[in-house]
Amino acid sequence: MPAAGVTQSLGAIGSSADNAAAESLNASLKRETLQGAHTWPTATQARLAVFGWAHRYNTRRRHSHLGHMSPTDYENTPPPTTATLTHAA
Repeated sequence: MPAAGVTQSLGAIGSSADNAAAESLNASLKRETLQGAHTWPTATQARLAVFGWAHRYNTRRRHSHLGHMSPTDYENTPPPTTATLTHAA
């Protein structure tokens, strides 16, 4: 793993599965921010729309894959601990 903490994709070049997660995210962004609009009056308004969408996506939107938690809540939830019994002396 490089120093930046990024792992290279393991998919084959040109594989449709290689970018499936990114394409799904992009499709949601387009569907939920454009909603019939094709342009914004200014670049600043476009950036604010994307920022607002990303903020809602990460903090309030529930994801079934994460147990119906938002990504932020999922990342901030400590992992479950397993109870272990000590050996009797």
